[in-house]
Amino acid sequence: MLTDAQWARIEPLLPYRTPRRGGRWRDHRQVIDAIAWKYRTGSPWMDLPAEFGSWKGAYSRLRNGRSAGPGSECSPPCRPRRTPTRT
Repeated sequence: MLTDAQWARIEPLLPYRTPRRGGRWRDHRQVIDAIAWKYRTGSPWMDLPAEFGSWKGAYSRLRNGRSAGPGSECSPPCRPRRTPTRT
């Protein structure tokens, strides 16, 4: 699970919890913690503990790239930008 310091760095990059269309998203931190748990443990999505909410919600947010927000520079897969090297 993310520490408060890690969350403070990530939170400003995420979209508002109430999108322009549709309903309210689940808590971003809960979804990111669920995705981190899945990849840290290597377990199947269906084994996601109840404390992280529905596995289907976390899976679909990851697959649709909604964790980073549409049009974000940090769209999944979220990788730091490489600085060009001078040759």
